[in-house]
Amino acid sequence: MTASATNDQVGTNTAEGVNDQVGAIEARGIEPVPDEERHGQAIQMFWTWFAANISILGLPLGATLVAFRGLNIWQAILVAVIGSVGSFALVGVLSLAGKKGGAPALTLSRAVFGQRGNAGPTLISWLSRIGWETISTTTAAYALLALFQWIFGWHQNTVLAVISLLIFIGCTLLISGLGHATIMWINKWATIVFGVLNLIVMGFLVATVDWDKVLGVDAGPVSSVVAGIGFIAAGTGIGWANAGADYARYLPRKIPAGRLVTASAFGAGIPLVLLISLGSLLSAGDETLASASDPVAAINGMLPSWMAVPYLIAAFGGLLMSNHLSTYSAGLTMLTLGLRVPRHWAVTLDVVLMFLGGIYFMLIAEDFYGPFSTFLTLLAVPISAWVGVSLVDSARGRRYDSAALMDTSRTSRYWYTGGFRIPAVLAWTVAIVMGLLFTEASTSADDVWFAGPWAHTWLGTNGLGWAISLAVGALLYTVFGGRPAPVSEVEGANR
Repeated sequence: MTASATNDQVGTNTAEGVNDQVGAIEARGIEPVPDEERHGQAIQMFWTWFAANISILGLPLGATLVAFRGLNIWQAILVAVIGSVGSFALVGVLSLAGKKGGAPALTLSRAVFGQRGNAGPTLISWLSRIGWETISTTTAAYALLALFQWIFGWHQNTVLAVISLLIFIGCTLLISGLGHATIMWINKWATIVFGVLNLIVMGFLVATVDWDKVLGVDAGPVSSVVAGIGFIAAGTGIGWANAGADYARYLPRKIPAGRLVTASAFGAGIPLVLLISLGSLLSAGDETLASASDPVAAINGMLPSWMAVPYLIAAFGGLLMSNHLSTYSAGLTMLTLGLRVPRHWAVTLDVVLMFLGGIYFMLIAEDFYGPFSTFLTLLAVPISAWVGVSLVDSARGRRYDSAALMDTSRTSRYWYTGGFRIPAVLAWTVAIVMGLLFTEASTSADDVWFAGPWAHTWLGTNGLGWAISLAVGALLYTVFGGRPAPVSEVEGANR
């Protein structure tokens, strides 16, 4: 290994002291996991993606399908199945790269885009992660504030807001800081605990459904069904597509690809289909949930008062399960960007930024969800372009050279042309431009941040700019990308 390759690992790991035991700090950073340290089964991906999607906030997605897209309950259920299961099947396919190369998704992406060319997708991915984490953290803090008020009678103030943020961030740091083994263990058992709590809450919410209104809703047009599938996919699996390999990298190579994809698809699909379908039921004839600026409070208002405590605990726990996964991936992404500290310190820096974001949005900003959702809508376009290029590259049989992934100097086989793999970078760039042409990002009709010239076509008004970006990226890379240079089994596994 070159000196530069070693320098790129400063603070992330050496071959000694790697620990992937529950309760111990994972010492490994972004460097590939050798075969002798791999373990586990495909079922781990089931628990991982189930945990990431048991948040009660899946309900507003379903509410939007009925209230704003004009679907009836049967169409909404169909959309939920195709959008959530399908998009997480895509996550499973992309996570196969982690099983092959043993490294996080954005580190493996160096082989596709080049050591310098990969900086753009990596930066966008990190911004997306920190954005979703800030939304989860702020929402969970509001849930804690509501819990404090219910139990102790404490009304919201600055001190309580800060305490609520610190509690949630402390829990996130504890889990994400310890790392992979602890996350895998917690995912399984927390899924069971919070899954049961959510089922109880859902049972009481079902009792509030006005079945006459539900069954009386007329079917929406096929175009709305297509747009709804895109909406659900963008709001669920696409947001995790650039993180799947982060959790599959410790799995043995011998695990069948089909099992991993199936575990990912149904691990996320089961909770999402239930939550989205219930959200659709609740919104038939009542748009309160779909238009609520604080969905946690809106859902709480639908329940008996004595259900507030279990509901708020379930909401807090579900958000924590999603947030600790996002934070873990964000830490790895920061290391890929070039931050030279141990992995757990990268996670610590990430949660500090998350805390500052929570402080701003809870105590300073007048509006939270609107601007941030708009920001994340824009980020979905470049992420989807990355997905399109990466899917094609993986399908062409990419193998990974472990040493070259970590060597960021000109000697790396992944240096290509000045650090850029031109076909991949160009395909990604053009795909972003095409996607943005059909994208509008706004908080309201009067507050438009960005609007492409074709944003008001059918594709644009139905929020499918991200899908165009994915398709264009995949098509261009298929035509101009060429096949990856061969890497021997020994090189890919052990160098």
